[in-house]
Amino acid sequence: MFNALVITQPESGYRCDLTRLDEAQLPAAGDVTVRVDWSTLNYKDGLAITGKSPVVRSFPMVPGIDLAGTVTHSDHPAWKSGDRVLLNGFGVGENHWGGLAQLARVKGDWLVALPQGLSARDAMAIGTAGYTAMLCVMALQRHWMEAGVAPGSGEVLVTGANGGVGSVAVSLLAGLGHTVVASTGRLQDAEHLKSLGASAVIDRNTLGAPGKPLQKERWIGVVDSVGSHTLANACASTRYGGAVAACGLAQGMDLPASVAPFILRGITLHGIDSVMAPMARRVAAWDALASTLNRGQLAAITQEIGLAEAIAAATELLAGRVRGRLVVDVNR
Repeated sequence: MFNALVITQPESGYRCDLTRLDEAQLPAAGDVTVRVDWSTLNYKDGLAITGKSPVVRSFPMVPGIDLAGTVTHSDHPAWKSGDRVLLNGFGVGENHWGGLAQLARVKGDWLVALPQGLSARDAMAIGTAGYTAMLCVMALQRHWMEAGVAPGSGEVLVTGANGGVGSVAVSLLAGLGHTVVASTGRLQDAEHLKSLGASAVIDRNTLGAPGKPLQKERWIGVVDSVGSHTLANACASTRYGGAVAACGLAQGMDLPASVAPFILRGITLHGIDSVMAPMARRVAAWDALASTLNRGQLAAITQEIGLAEAIAAATELLAGRVRGRLVVDVNR
C-alpha cells in the first residue's frame, strides 16, 4: 500500500484527495516501477489539482509532472533495481499517473538517470520549472553563439521572475555573466531577486499592458514565462538580432504582437517545450543544471511541503503567492 494524491470527477464535482492505494492499482502501461522519494509542485500541477484548467485527460489521475526516486522493478533494458532516476513531462500527471505519490509505474523511455552529485531532493527543487529555465537558457546560448554575443554585452530580461522558471533563469543567467533584469508583480521581493543575481527589478505592469509594435531596443535576450501582452512587449523591445525564449502562459495564451520586430529587427522567437523534448536535450539540460546551478541559491528559493499539503499549496501557487519552488516530500 502507498499514499497518493488522486483526482476524481464524481457527480458532486472535481476532487483531489490524499488516498491510500494498492500497488496493484498502478497503471499497467509502464515497464518500470519507481519508489518516489521527492516530487514537486509546478504551475501545471496547480492547474491539475484545482481543476482550474483541463490539464487532466482521464480519471482517476495521480497528478505530478515530476518525480525522483529509485527503481524497484524494471522490465526495460536500460534500467535495473536500485537505479536513481528522475522524470519530467511526457504527459505524466495529465494522462498517465504521476509523481505526487509514493510509487509510480512509468515507461523506461521517459526516465533520465539522476546526474552524479545531484540529490533527488535537489532534482525536484529544480523540477520541470528549473529544467524548462535551462532549456530556455540553452536556446539563448545557441543563438548568442551564432550571433557572436558575449556575456555582459547587454541586458537579458526574465519575466515572471519570482516564479519557479523565472527564479532559476535569473540565477542561471547571472551565473553565466549576463546582466539580468527581473520583471515581477511582487516588488517587495526585489532584494531577493537581486540576491539571485538580478542587476535590476522592474514592475510587471510596465510590460503587461498593450504596447507599441516597435519599442526602444533594450534586451539582447528574454526568458518569458508569461505570454500575452508581456511577451508581445518583450519582442517589441528586443535589440536587433536578439532572441526571446517563450515557455509559459501565466498572463494568457494569446500573443497580441506585430511582425515588425521579426522583419525589421531580425529577432528570433524560440518556443520552448519541456514535455516532449528529445532525450538528448533533456540529458544535456540536466547535466548542465547539475554542474552550473548555484545550490545555495536553489536552497534559497525552495520551500518543502508534505504530500497532503500540496492540495492547499496548489491554490496558493495559482494565486501568485508562492515564491520560487515547492518541493514535495511524498513520505510525509
